[in-house]
Amino acid sequence: MQLINIDHSPLSLVTLKHIIDGPVTLKVTEAVWQDVRKSREVVMNVIAEDKTVYGINTGFGILAKRSISHDQLEELQKNIILSHAAGVGEYLDDDTVRLILVLKLKALLRGHSGISETVANALIALVDHEVYPCIRAQGSVGASGDLAPLSYIGAVLLGEGEVRVNGEIMPAREGLNRAGLKPVTLGAKEGLALNNGTQVSTAICLKNYFVLEDLLLASMACGAMAIDASGGTDTPFDDRIHQARGQQGQIDVAAHYRSLLQGSALLESHRNQRGRVQDPYSLRCQPQVLGACLDQLRHAANILAAEANSVTDNPLIFADENEILSGGNFHAEPVAFAADNLALVAAEIGSLSERRLALLVDEHFSGLPAFLVPGNGVHSGFMIAQVTAAALVSENKQLSHPASVDSIPTSANQEDHVSMATHGARRLGKMADNLQKTLAIELLAVCQGIDLRAPLQSSKPLMQVLTCLRETVSFYEVDRFFDPDIEKAAQLLQKFAWRELSQEKLLPSQRE
Repeated sequence: MQLINIDHSPLSLVTLKHIIDGPVTLKVTEAVWQDVRKSREVVMNVIAEDKTVYGINTGFGILAKRSISHDQLEELQKNIILSHAAGVGEYLDDDTVRLILVLKLKALLRGHSGISETVANALIALVDHEVYPCIRAQGSVGASGDLAPLSYIGAVLLGEGEVRVNGEIMPAREGLNRAGLKPVTLGAKEGLALNNGTQVSTAICLKNYFVLEDLLLASMACGAMAIDASGGTDTPFDDRIHQARGQQGQIDVAAHYRSLLQGSALLESHRNQRGRVQDPYSLRCQPQVLGACLDQLRHAANILAAEANSVTDNPLIFADENEILSGGNFHAEPVAFAADNLALVAAEIGSLSERRLALLVDEHFSGLPAFLVPGNGVHSGFMIAQVTAAALVSENKQLSHPASVDSIPTSANQEDHVSMATHGARRLGKMADNLQKTLAIELLAVCQGIDLRAPLQSSKPLMQVLTCLRETVSFYEVDRFFDPDIEKAAQLLQKFAWRELSQEKLLPSQRE
């Protein structure tokens, strides 16, 4: 179990990935606790001096003009949690919830939210003891933050709702007991601080971002293998071509392809025996298309890393100036845009993959047996596997419509423009799954194609991929039940160390 330090430095992409990958424990520095205490003192002074400040002793949203008496402040904070925990749908998975908890803590511990050490320590205990609130996936429009899903965390602290411990769902009070906790009482502003923010949309988006990082690397390996299997050329990857354009993602992707293909006997064998002048775009323009995808991944990484370390509740406390300011950091437009860009990445990686697959199964282009099976006619081979890939790619095209352009007014028109960031982030999970299955089918095809050209072999890193696949999926000699092959290839895509195939550090999470 990895120890994560919460201090004044930002959580890196590498750390964020560790939090997703498995349980962690948290340690907060004394300097951070000092900021928390100063912030809480400002809140308590507002109450002592009988000032009227939004979120501390007023109603919320359109009800902000209504003052709340001192003896109702705890009830106010309890009610904003229980009334706002109004989500629907399936529960988010534990990995995502763990990241949500850490991101919420990181934001609260910045010293601008006015929470108490008691509430912060209760959240830390949930993470340390792997007691994960059951959070409904649906119900957020991405402003004022992820109100409904985040309220489930506050509800658990109050002893309401359910938690999951070691995969078992149980009442919140039982889960708190396992963490050595009792339900807490939320003081002034604490309920609002807990459920105001973008941590749900950010966590879901980050989780899918990391999946897409690996799928991009896998797609380049498949693309390089497709060149060898189909008799393509590596001329389009010449660095001079890409330097002439100057797009960094394209330059880096071309270098990665050169590394993957270096030493391929297959590439050398057909270098001077080609019957076509140029390869189709799905082979020739891989650096241009996947380079643009890499650029979008890098941009999204910057946005999401910033958001993961940001303070996104409201109002914000600036203790050094003794001021409390209302703003709109809870509006998740940056996350929504990042999610929409990642949707384009998923759609385009899959589109290119399916087109390479289509070239391979076409005997007139590839020079291989029709649908990649010897003795075709009796055997259909990869015919319908390509149709499945086409279906998945089309589904991703439909899902790639931007979520961020869809706004709907809420809260009696007080919250009259929203981001739909959580919608955009959630659909990435389905798109990533579709992309994984598309690449799994292509992986089967490119390995089949390379085997059909034996005894010549591809490069060392690409043959490593083929060898790993052949440990669980045999050469497709005659028609058989195809479904298990796709599932096994998809499993390989998940567990294979794509980042170790090349020395090129393409991804943002490789560069830290």
